[in-house]
Amino acid sequence: MSSFSRIFFKNLIITLAVTVIYVIFSIYSLTGFVEEAQNDHKVSLNKITEHYQGDDLKGFSKQLKLAFEYDELKITDLNNQPIYSYKNSSASPSLLALVGMDIAPSKIKNNNLGIYISYKVNNDELYAVYYKITSFIALVMILVLFAGSMISAKMTARAYRRASQNVSENIAKEIKTAIENRDTATKLALPTEFSDVNKVLVELKTFVANKVIRTQQLEQTAFVDTLTELENRSGFVDNYDEYVKKYGDSAFGVLIITRCSELLTINKVHGYQEGDRYICQVANILKAQCKHIEGSKLYRLNGSDFATFLPNITVKASEKFCDELTGLFNEYQQLADFDSIAYSGIVKLDTKRPLGELLAIADSAISVAQTRNKNAWFVQQDPELLHSDTATYGNQTWSKEIDFVIENQSVSLLQQIIQPSSRNNRIYHEILSRFTSSEGETLPTATFIAMAEKLDKIILIDRLVIEKTLAEIKEKNISSQFFGINLSTRSIHDEHFVIWLERRLLKDHDIATRLVFEISEFGLEQNIRGSKYFIDMVHRVGARICVEHFGVGITSFKFFRELSPDYVKMDGSYTRDVHLDKNNQYFLRLMIDLAHRLGIRVLAESVETQEEKYTFDEIFIDGCQGYYLGKPEAL
Repeated sequence: MSSFSRIFFKNLIITLAVTVIYVIFSIYSLTGFVEEAQNDHKVSLNKITEHYQGDDLKGFSKQLKLAFEYDELKITDLNNQPIYSYKNSSASPSLLALVGMDIAPSKIKNNNLGIYISYKVNNDELYAVYYKITSFIALVMILVLFAGSMISAKMTARAYRRASQNVSENIAKEIKTAIENRDTATKLALPTEFSDVNKVLVELKTFVANKVIRTQQLEQTAFVDTLTELENRSGFVDNYDEYVKKYGDSAFGVLIITRCSELLTINKVHGYQEGDRYICQVANILKAQCKHIEGSKLYRLNGSDFATFLPNITVKASEKFCDELTGLFNEYQQLADFDSIAYSGIVKLDTKRPLGELLAIADSAISVAQTRNKNAWFVQQDPELLHSDTATYGNQTWSKEIDFVIENQSVSLLQQIIQPSSRNNRIYHEILSRFTSSEGETLPTATFIAMAEKLDKIILIDRLVIEKTLAEIKEKNISSQFFGINLSTRSIHDEHFVIWLERRLLKDHDIATRLVFEISEFGLEQNIRGSKYFIDMVHRVGARICVEHFGVGITSFKFFRELSPDYVKMDGSYTRDVHLDKNNQYFLRLMIDLAHRLGIRVLAESVETQEEKYTFDEIFIDGCQGYYLGKPEAL
């Protein structure tokens, strides 16, 4: 915006303000003049009527009308019977009438003549004078507005040019002096109005001097995990490449990938804060263990995986390292009361292979380790793993364990309460499944479900959990409660599973009406048509639907219109620290209002603190679930 535009805009605001003040003042003044004219005319009418001796009232009325200019004139007898009435139809609406401040007609009474006279004096001449004055003032103000703005703009531009020239000359002079004298303390001989410039230049010098340090700090931030203060995946890849370039074929050592198997479960059941503490504790155990190996380096690759690089060490020595690590994990598990802590996959360093292949081999080793004892490790020794039939070894072992769980119904059920916001809100308890291996060990739930998905056995697992839930509800006679059961995306879009589920729910219809099936928003988005068919079937048999992890997908609002769920459970990314995030609060208020208008209840998961619970109560959410409100307990 140019200087003239800025000055003109400011002057325009001032002009409008003055105009408003003038109009208000002049209207009140004009009102006073009109009232005064009415009162003066009343005096005249009183004198005229007092001296009138005739009895021709109509003639008297016409004489009044001819003698004075009226907008309105009405004469009635004392019984309000009209004698004469006149209204100036050619008169335009008065200014006061236009602004809603019109003066009401005045009224006098004459007992001698027995009449009432109601009148309104014509003030056209007064209004004409007012219009002329106002027009003149408006013209003057417009001229002053434009002329003043142009003059001010020219003066401001001239001042800017002089100031710029002055500052430029002084800066150039001082830079030359500083270079010749190697004086880094720049001080300008500027007018007092520009004394702040010297201060800014000193600050700029400090910024430039620290530029290298800041760049290093930014690089460190990009390569360091903020939670554990370990280097992240980017740092791991760079350091590994440098190591391979430096030592080439002569390099040897071991790479260990440690996976925190309970992170997803802890985040969901205990909350994200507990999940962060869990990750930090595993990192501390790994850090302490690495101190015993010279040259060892620890990294955090992603949310649940750590990489330990042990250079110049044999696989045999790494086995001892992992044995000690398992012992430390077991101690932590007993204190924390988790199903497991972490599993490790060991692979021998091979610089001829890409890093991605080594990580894939270590991942396969973790899959095998998870079928063994808790917190176990496994060494993948086959150098041709990715190119041979042995690549499915981990999958085969998992397949056997999943088959064992299905055949022996080796699943136990826990429940976690979803606390309603009021006694009138009927919510439900979520069913949590725990699976036991052939050796009697509790398998990591998240890994077990992931492998069942990978091996195409998840539908059988879903059927097992449903059958187990129905059986225990019958056995324990708790059909008065409501329970939520998680279903996989694969199951809800499988035609045979949907047919089986409908028949099974109709068989136990009383219990079916107490069930809520939880399905992820992402899973529903994969096949809107199939999802709608499944939801319609569930509603037909009297059960309900909850969309969990809601708000993550890009088409979230479609569910309100097309799928009509009974509940939506907001994703933990919206509920975590909600009392500190005004944007999330605003989004949740909108979602809750929209859902309630459509008869859908809104739930919050991962509620970890009293502050979060209080915030959800304020925005009228229907129910909260999380470690703060209740831990999982036996069904």
